[in-house]
Amino acid sequence: MARTITHLEMTDPGELRPGRPVPALELRRETGLTALARTLQARVGAAHGWRSSTRTEQQWDELARTHPHREYWLITLAGEPVGITALEPHPGGDVEIRTFGLLPEHIGRGLGGHALTLAIGQAWATTPLDAGTVHRVRLHTNSDDHPSALLNYRSRGLRVHHTETETETEA
Repeated sequence: MARTITHLEMTDPGELRPGRPVPALELRRETGLTALARTLQARVGAAHGWRSSTRTEQQWDELARTHPHREYWLITLAGEPVGITALEPHPGGDVEIRTFGLLPEHIGRGLGGHALTLAIGQAWATTPLDAGTVHRVRLHTNSDDHPSALLNYRSRGLRVHHTETETETEA
C-alpha cells in the first residue's frame, strides 16, 4: 500500500492566516513528555496509524531521552484537554511541528483551524537550538492522516515544500 507524505513550510510569521477564533481554546505547556501527553498523543494518533498509538512505556522513555528539546503543548478547551501539539526546535532557525491533532470526539466541532493557528504561533515563538530566531516552521502529513489535515495546513498559510510516495511492503 502506498501513501503520500506531504512536507509543508512557512517562512515568515506574516504568512499565517488565522482560523476562526474559539475564545476558550488555548495551549498549555506540559513539562516534558508526561503521562497525559503520552495518552493524548496515542489517542489522537490511533485512528491514523501513528506509532504513538502502540508505543510501550520503554519506547516513550526512549523518545523522551532522544528528543530532549521537544516541547509538548496541550490544546485545551475551557481548561480541558482536547488535543496535543509537539514542537521540536532545530539548529538553523527551524521549528518543526512534530505532532498536531485533536481527540476524535472533538473533530468536526470547528476547533482545528484555531488550534493550528495557536500551534503555528507558538512555533514562531519557540527558540531554535542555536538560540537564533525562527526562520521556518515546518511539518509533514500523510495520506493516512485526517482527510481535512492538509486543507487546514494550507488554509493557515503553510506551503507544500515537497511530496514523496512511500510504499509499504507486506511481511
